[in-house]
Amino acid sequence: MISGNKGEWSEIYALFKLLGDKELHPGNSEIKKLENLVYPILRILRTEVNGNFEYSIEDEIVVISGNEEVFRIPISEFQEKAKYLLIEIKSNSGTFSIPDIEEFMKSINCLSLKASSSAKTDITIVVYDQRTRLQPSLGFSIKSQLGNPSTLLNAGETTNFIFKIVDTNISQKEVEEINTISSKSKIKDRILEIKNKGGKFEFVKTQRTIFSNNLILIDSLLPQILSNIILNFYSSPHSNIEELVNLIEEENPLKFDTTDKHLFYSYKIKRFLTDIALGMMPSKVWTGEYDATGGYLIVKADGEILCYHIYNKNEFENYLLSNTKLETASSSRHGFGEIYEENGQQYFKLNLQIRFK
Repeated sequence: MISGNKGEWSEIYALFKLLGDKELHPGNSEIKKLENLVYPILRILRTEVNGNFEYSIEDEIVVISGNEEVFRIPISEFQEKAKYLLIEIKSNSGTFSIPDIEEFMKSINCLSLKASSSAKTDITIVVYDQRTRLQPSLGFSIKSQLGNPSTLLNAGETTNFIFKIVDTNISQKEVEEINTISSKSKIKDRILEIKNKGGKFEFVKTQRTIFSNNLILIDSLLPQILSNIILNFYSSPHSNIEELVNLIEEENPLKFDTTDKHLFYSYKIKRFLTDIALGMMPSKVWTGEYDATGGYLIVKADGEILCYHIYNKNEFENYLLSNTKLETASSSRHGFGEIYEENGQQYFKLNLQIRFK
């Protein structure tokens, strides 16, 4: 029996829904359909454990081919199954199975919820672009709003930023008092207490060199920019990345020449978010080459599906900036949020974790 969570079932829903719709709609930064742009779907490709399968749309029929077998299924069947599956995903929780859908899946050579783990993409769609007359093959990772929001960048010791505490010398007794603050917003409250004692935070480096070098590859000033954004997050009521970027644009801590209103911070953070979305990981050397995915398919809470792709770079970047936030991960698990001393100097680590809103 096939079973999975809301996110995993959303992959099958996306396949059925797109075959039923026969077209792909790009979205804007507010996760709304771009009315003036639509891509007719020619084929959908999916990697299964038993081979590669192609779902071609011919008028009102889907032709399924792979391993020399050919099935022809009316579009209406995919439309009906998508509607039924959406109701089931919404009404279930945890891990669940849907026997009626499983039966239909087997009949179309769809044997697992997730695409083969060796494939970097969840789904590949060949569309017709009316503007360029091209037929690009676009790879997507599927993000579902039917379940809990997913993370864009997972926390780890790799995503810790190290700050030196300057302009004050906090006594050992005060250090212990600050480190044992255990309120709901304990990291923010500890920072506030340090600032109340005259302490300022001066960015030193990221905990792991590999992450720092990945950031420098994207933009040489990115470690400093992110350190300011992280400090603002832990010291203010703001968590949305767009708000934090607007804040740093106003503060301009790196003293860029803004005479002509260049949005330096916004541009650099968009590049950073795009690179994370398309392959950059803090613990692995980043070459700047995007993986096979190239974009996201968003399954909205109402079942509508929108696409964002590096193929439409501006929409993709604006979507990432508008729909992500910083959040506080487990400080005990990732080793941050306490004053510690090295060679007579006091330090404080802050952590970076990014989640979709």
